[in-house]
Amino acid sequence: MSGSWTEAMRAGDFERAWAINDRDLAMLAYPPKHTGPRHLQRIWRGEELRGRDVLVRCYHGLGDTIQFLRFMRPLRDVARRVTVWCQGELLPLVERAAGVDRAFALHDGAPEVDFEVDIEIMEVPHAIRARREQVEMRAPYLSLPTKVEPALPQDRGLELRGLAVGLVWEVGNWDKRRTVPPSLLGHLAVPGVTLCSLQRGARTCELAEIGARDVSTPDVTVLGHLLQRLDLVICVDTMVAHLAAALGCEAWVLLHADCDWRWPASEAHSLWYPSLRLFHQRTPGNWDSVLEEVREALIARSASLQGVVRKELKRAQGPP
Repeated sequence: MSGSWTEAMRAGDFERAWAINDRDLAMLAYPPKHTGPRHLQRIWRGEELRGRDVLVRCYHGLGDTIQFLRFMRPLRDVARRVTVWCQGELLPLVERAAGVDRAFALHDGAPEVDFEVDIEIMEVPHAIRARREQVEMRAPYLSLPTKVEPALPQDRGLELRGLAVGLVWEVGNWDKRRTVPPSLLGHLAVPGVTLCSLQRGARTCELAEIGARDVSTPDVTVLGHLLQRLDLVICVDTMVAHLAAALGCEAWVLLHADCDWRWPASEAHSLWYPSLRLFHQRTPGNWDSVLEEVREALIARSASLQGVVRKELKRAQGPP
């Protein structure tokens, strides 16, 4: 995408962003559909969606699917039926999402469902000419199926002091600039906070270095319930940020200097997710100042919580 498209998206000028998409759609010579790496494929070629049986293909990351699920309801307002072919890990969430008539697990072959027109999920807002009010998240748009409650430290007979904070510091191979060295997260071990690692595959030495207890899980539904039980999540730009925000959970997201188009370049808040607070690198590769800012914010948050607890205790005790 061109820089002007990125600027339009960051500014919330979606009409301009879709106009740029229209121009690209008219000018580019596309290869046949469904050839080449899936994440590079352009699926929608301007076909009419109104009154049609639409197949939505989820060819990008888990976080992308979660973020763009908000557009299934407005898509369903014009389509006759919406079928979502999504990553298997997300199936329990997708099939409950508003606007989704059917959901099936993605695989390497062709979809085994009938449809009249197909589209990649990240193409949907352009195709429906999404307006700002359809982009802005005004309430949580994901819900979780009932599952056994995930374990937190207090469930295992361990002391859980003050704020329970979940941590994610590593990402996949897509953009390693997003990764924060685990050694820096030890600075977040402040009084009144219990650090809980949500990082899958974290090594014992990393957990010890950070001072975090492992509560990670490969099950996205269990992870969602876990996020709802934590007081706060501090994470890098990865699926967990999108899942927490789509559920309405509070999360602080650590962003590298050249962050993705979906985040503002410097602001602390995003119109996509009101429950997120963003912390930006000011110098490429330098996470030290970011973690110092987060540490100060965490200390303030913990102190505020302790003040509220003291007031509640005093109120419960009654007048002297």
